[in-house]
Amino acid sequence: MFSGYNNVRIPRSTGTLFSLSRELKTEPGMFIRGKPGISWGDRHVVTLLVAPLRLKAQGQVNRPVTYEGTTFPALTPLSATYRFDSYRLTYRYDFMRRPALRAGLGITAKIRDAAIGVEGGGQSAEKKNTGFVPLVSFRTEWTPTEKFGVLLDGDAAWAPQGRAEDVLLALRYRVGPKVNLKVGYRILEGGADVEEVYNFTLIHYLVAGVVLNP
Repeated sequence: MFSGYNNVRIPRSTGTLFSLSRELKTEPGMFIRGKPGISWGDRHVVTLLVAPLRLKAQGQVNRPVTYEGTTFPALTPLSATYRFDSYRLTYRYDFMRRPALRAGLGITAKIRDAAIGVEGGGQSAEKKNTGFVPLVSFRTEWTPTEKFGVLLDGDAAWAPQGRAEDVLLALRYRVGPKVNLKVGYRILEGGADVEEVYNFTLIHYLVAGVVLNP
């Protein structure tokens, strides 16, 4: 995974707006996700997603940065940690069930456990946030042949205070009756604009995985 934009101002009214990806340098990182699930009636699906996320950033900002009540002087060498762990329980109903095309909609209950920490020059500050977010779940899979398929899968929501999108576009290849390989691209984008926190982030993923069917 690698970072697009990652703009932070905490608190919104008194903090400094700065970028963890453009003013600091965020290195690409590895990630792992697990998504077990069950289905019944050929149309009802429940899944549980565990998706930890860590990004590290380093560098200097050419102006003073006030973050969570702490001011780091200009050109102080800074290290920042961006954490956004996601736990999601999803129910989906597949309203379309055809031999080559399957589509469904549902609802996701998401718990986010997030933190952004900054340190440098002998000082440190961290903002933590844990909360619940409801999302709309969607999934479409087209299988034009027995072996190959195209998958669009995601969760998304929008509100005046912020937004969230986590969307995967992938190719699937069947290697056995119960085993599929998956490669594709995922985008994770969103954030919040409230008095306590201003943060909007875009993360790109190159995805490879294995799907096991019971």
